[in-house]
Amino acid sequence: MKNGSTSTYGYAPAGKDTGVVKPKGRSAIRAHEGLETIDIRARKPEWLKVRSPGGPNYLRLKRMMRSGSLHTVCEEAGCPNIGECWEAGTATFMILGDVCTRACKYCGVAHGMPTELDLDEPRRVAETVEEMALEHVVITSVNRDELPDGGAGIYAETIRQIHARVPGCSVEVLIPDFKGDEEALRTVVEAHPAILGHNLETVERLHPDVRPGGRYWRSISLLGAVKKMDPTMRTKTGIILGMGEERHEIEQAMADLREAAVDILTLGQYLRPSPMHIPVARWVTPEEFAELKRVGEEVYGFRHVESGPLVRSSYHAKEQAREVEAGGPGAIQDVMEADVPAPAEVRLDLVQLELGRPGRTMKGA
Repeated sequence: MKNGSTSTYGYAPAGKDTGVVKPKGRSAIRAHEGLETIDIRARKPEWLKVRSPGGPNYLRLKRMMRSGSLHTVCEEAGCPNIGECWEAGTATFMILGDVCTRACKYCGVAHGMPTELDLDEPRRVAETVEEMALEHVVITSVNRDELPDGGAGIYAETIRQIHARVPGCSVEVLIPDFKGDEEALRTVVEAHPAILGHNLETVERLHPDVRPGGRYWRSISLLGAVKKMDPTMRTKTGIILGMGEERHEIEQAMADLREAAVDILTLGQYLRPSPMHIPVARWVTPEEFAELKRVGEEVYGFRHVESGPLVRSSYHAKEQAREVEAGGPGAIQDVMEADVPAPAEVRLDLVQLELGRPGRTMKGA
């Protein structure tokens, strides 16, 4: 399926320029059987309504991103805080292109097979961070399962370039799971980000349905392995609520994450990107988010919980980098489920052949 095409069975947004976009699959999942979900046309609660972006700083940043051929997860994933954050001069850069090799059922980022690797991207990101005079920057990416290191080398080079150009700027990364590759993880850790994040996204029961390319314990143990490599590094994860999870499952996920000594947890409301994504199961109230923050910090011992309907991974990230101290290693320190393969668009041998064919470009090489 080519760029810009549509399907009644999947999600293939137009305008993607770094890969061949494919459908994500059907929106129905087993966990929603017998559950009354919320129609996408239903009116959202008042606490989820935000003003449309369009202020002067927002427009300035948008022009800057386009002139540098850069992507932001703020735009690609349809973050509801884009107006607030961009007006404040902060943005989350999305490296390694805008097409992801995994087809998570909740995510608004395009799914398919990337067609290029931009080796000059770290320099352009660092230049933009310098031009914006940022004090804290968040770097995330799509999954690049077809790359031997999952893109870890590009992450590390981006961190180094930012440190070199803007010494006072702290760098936070929100990484994929690299299919459980500890050497890829070490490559990023040794570049010394201020915070290393990897999102768990949902509870264990829902994980196979909504995040088929990931593994619940792989994600948790990846964060635990960070502490083994560098006990002083702050670790962070996020869970999206409203996809069908139950309260006891949320608390179990908190307990599991603390076994890996995760320092920072973000909790936010799932918002359905399109009819081709899984439906919202429920609207979580601000009161419940506030209670989960209390439970996470007081009962389970997270050093900080950012919890609210519109909270996303990088929300108030600068404040967390300045105020939260890292805890030591936890009971989980070795990556689990690394031997379970993540789904790829084509078999690995075909990917290797594709690397040498015309049409696949290695920018900056």
